[in-house]
Amino acid sequence: MKTCPIFCFCVFLAACSRENETKPEPVVEVKAARTEVADLDVTVHAPAAVFPRQQANIASRVTSPIRELRARKGDSVSAGQVLAVLENRDVRAQQQEALAALEDATAQLQKISTGTLPTDIERARGQLATAEAALNQARKIYDRRAELFKLGAVPARDLLVSQTELANANANHEVARRSLELLETHSREKDIRIAESRVAQARARLAQVEALLQFTELRAPFAGTITEQLLYPGDMAKPETSLFTVMDLAVAVARAQVPEAEAREIRLKQRCDFMPADSKDKKFGGKVSVVNKAVDPARRTVEVWCDLQNPDRWLRAGVFGAVDIVTGTAPKSILVPQSAVQFVEGTRSGAVLVVDGKRVAHKREVETGMISQGKVQIRSGLRAGELVVVEGGYGLPDGTEVRILETDK
Repeated sequence: MKTCPIFCFCVFLAACSRENETKPEPVVEVKAARTEVADLDVTVHAPAAVFPRQQANIASRVTSPIRELRARKGDSVSAGQVLAVLENRDVRAQQQEALAALEDATAQLQKISTGTLPTDIERARGQLATAEAALNQARKIYDRRAELFKLGAVPARDLLVSQTELANANANHEVARRSLELLETHSREKDIRIAESRVAQARARLAQVEALLQFTELRAPFAGTITEQLLYPGDMAKPETSLFTVMDLAVAVARAQVPEAEAREIRLKQRCDFMPADSKDKKFGGKVSVVNKAVDPARRTVEVWCDLQNPDRWLRAGVFGAVDIVTGTAPKSILVPQSAVQFVEGTRSGAVLVVDGKRVAHKREVETGMISQGKVQIRSGLRAGELVVVEGGYGLPDGTEVRILETDK
């Protein structure tokens, strides 16, 4: 069988035509966003960890067994709430004794103040009466002998003796009178002062015992949450051993370590945001409350505290994350999403893919500035309103045709 030459030629031309056909270029699906002009917050970004606003390790001031626990780990407590009660029967007995001593001292003070005189004053009154009787007797003897001396019935010597006895009796009477007067004035005031001093001592002793009694009740120093419990009923509470740890997390404090050079612009009350590392969609706003005046010599960082409102206690102590501290504003900046820029490692330079009107992506070099809240400041290389690829452009060749799946403003 012979093959037709015309048929073979046609087959050859068809094969050549298929080889010369060009394959169509693939169209890549991407997401894009337009550059925008807006004021950009100038921020300092630093790692941070959460601490409570207040924290207290509660320990007993006396050594005594724990009789009762009225709060447990995880409980929310109010300020002044009793958390634990220690064994205090011996202290209550001391309280009753101190109350009795105070009552006795108060009764003694009232007795002296109402005018009841002590024994030495009664004795002084008796001595004054005796001296007064002796004085009257000596005066009568002297008067009688003076009359007899005028009549010449007694010698002058007897009159002189009577005169001396009268003078002695008069002196004894004056001493007794003054002694009684001193006792009735100065001694009574002294006794009152002594009685008042004993009352004060009794009150001080009672206050001491009552303070000791209060020490057997462990109370929360502020409202918060019990985050640690180390002892249980029956254990021996001691001053050197903490029983509870109470934290106040109504206001959490994010403590950040800011590089020394970036800390210069940070001031008190500047706005700051904390982002937990395990919850990227969460953000907690607050204010700068502390800027340390010392630099950590090992890390060359400055510690900055950011107070965060935490009313629902979502933030826990020890949560790790980062803070953005707003130190200023860059007005009318050209901004693109951070995902649109492919940075040259270690520099501010990078490249973006710009989509033209024919839906073709072109690579363009850019110089960037600050990065804040997922936005990058473009210093050169882009104009406002241009469309840039934000997703799906990694490794895409220049001049690739793209299909826009979604356009962000």
